[in-house]
Amino acid sequence: MKGLYILLAAILITSCQNQSKEDLNKAKQASIDSMKVEINKQRVIDSMKTEMAKIKEEQKAESQKVVVVHQQAENGNTTTTTTTKKKGWSATAKGAVIGAGVGAATGAIVSKKKGEGAIIGGLAGAALGTGTGAVIDSKNKKKE
Repeated sequence: MKGLYILLAAILITSCQNQSKEDLNKAKQASIDSMKVEINKQRVIDSMKTEMAKIKEEQKAESQKVVVVHQQAENGNTTTTTTTKKKGWSATAKGAVIGAGVGAATGAIVSKKKGEGAIIGGLAGAALGTGTGAVIDSKNKKKE
């Protein structure tokens, strides 16, 4: 009879160990999946930082245009020539477009329903980007 109890105890312990190994494997896979999502998010953030750096360089180049004043001393006439700065996108518009792109990409990556996640993420990103761009526009106006 003792042999039967020992056998039952051994079977019970063995089955519990198999269950814990399965749980451990599931936890490992969940952790790996979570890391993949975070890596994709970081890639999107890095690409947006690169785009923002390019935009800043373009804005800096535009702001360095020169106003030339010609004076003719002989006649007493003064001629002023100005190079008009090309009106580019406002920071609000840029923020909306960039936010929509990042939000759509992130929504598609994170959501199980890719299309729905992209739409919701795009709308949310556009809203946040518009708000951020408006803040930047107001700061730029204060500087001028």
